[in-house]
Amino acid sequence: MIPRNLSNKLLESASWYPVVTVTGPRQSGKTTLCQATFPEKAYISLEPLDVRSSARRDPRGFLEAVSQGAILDEAHHCPELFPYLQEAVDRDPTPGRFVITGSQHLGLTASVTQSLAGRTAVLRLLPLSYDELIRFPAPPRDLFDVLWTGAYPRIHDQRIPPQRWLADYFTTYVQRDVRQVKQIGDLNAFTTFVQLAATRSAQVLNLSTLGADAGITHNTAKSWLSVLETGFLVFRLPPWHRSPTKRLIKTPKLHVLDSGLLCHLLGIRSAEELRLHPLRGAVFESWVVSELYKRRLHQGLDPALAFYRDQQQLEIDVVLESSSSIVLVEVKSGATVAGDFTDALDRLADRLGRLGESRPIDRRLVFGGAEAPPSSTTAFIPWARLQESTWEE
Repeated sequence: MIPRNLSNKLLESASWYPVVTVTGPRQSGKTTLCQATFPEKAYISLEPLDVRSSARRDPRGFLEAVSQGAILDEAHHCPELFPYLQEAVDRDPTPGRFVITGSQHLGLTASVTQSLAGRTAVLRLLPLSYDELIRFPAPPRDLFDVLWTGAYPRIHDQRIPPQRWLADYFTTYVQRDVRQVKQIGDLNAFTTFVQLAATRSAQVLNLSTLGADAGITHNTAKSWLSVLETGFLVFRLPPWHRSPTKRLIKTPKLHVLDSGLLCHLLGIRSAEELRLHPLRGAVFESWVVSELYKRRLHQGLDPALAFYRDQQQLEIDVVLESSSSIVLVEVKSGATVAGDFTDALDRLADRLGRLGESRPIDRRLVFGGAEAPPSSTTAFIPWARLQESTWEE
């Protein structure tokens, strides 16, 4: 077990709330994290049918047996337990009594918000960020090895060949667990849809063309994409505009959360193949955005990330806005910084200045090399040092 960045927030939340809920994709390390953080707590998995049946038959007795507190793993399997858990913590609101984990975000969140509102912190654990990954004894160090291998902990902990593990993961999790969220019946069509969605990673999302290419309707594509979001496999990066109203009516970008799974879905079978692949820039961009996304979630923060694109095709890959600054981030997979890499950053910064933006505008470029050239206007960040930079106010 390596230290996870979410552990500090997990401990902090347990000092405030009687229940802490940890959700995220299967195999992201939720159980390991909770057991390592709270070794004194009883551990009960609600995945086995006999344990689940016992909790359903006598929920009060089940909770009374662990009245001093417990880790209730895979709690989404037993939503009937939550009203009784509410009763138990209302009777004894001692902070940190129960830690709940679950993989199916939609089912778990529905139970939590219905029964435990105001009584629980909700934290999300995603696959490893790069600064967590390099805590393993022999982590990948080359950029394309990192991208191709991905960040699911078991691959690195057990030294399992990435393509073998990711193929099994796709079969057992995507084709079974995620698909069952909405009882999707056509396995072949859903598999095709997931693979086609992967080809749109780091692109502005067009559900109509995605659905047409997959042979399904726009509404079905919308529904199935929400299933992938529920399973923490993809996320939508919203557009940024100085007017909050306009942000709500523009189209988001789609990103696959794990670069290893993205490579698997794209049919990229080695790190060397990725190095020369036409979609390597998209894979790298999604990896950078995911790293920033994980960083914020593992600190217990909202993602608060966006991208910029206007009608003149001026595009910035990531925008982070706060009350005190605007951070503009461009992502380039090349190891050498070319002279035109900062053109979009400079153009948008100049435009915002002419529009009267008074906050400092911080320009950053994350690139696939190691040697950062000097610059008075732009911070050049080598990919391996992404997590070393400060991204929060």
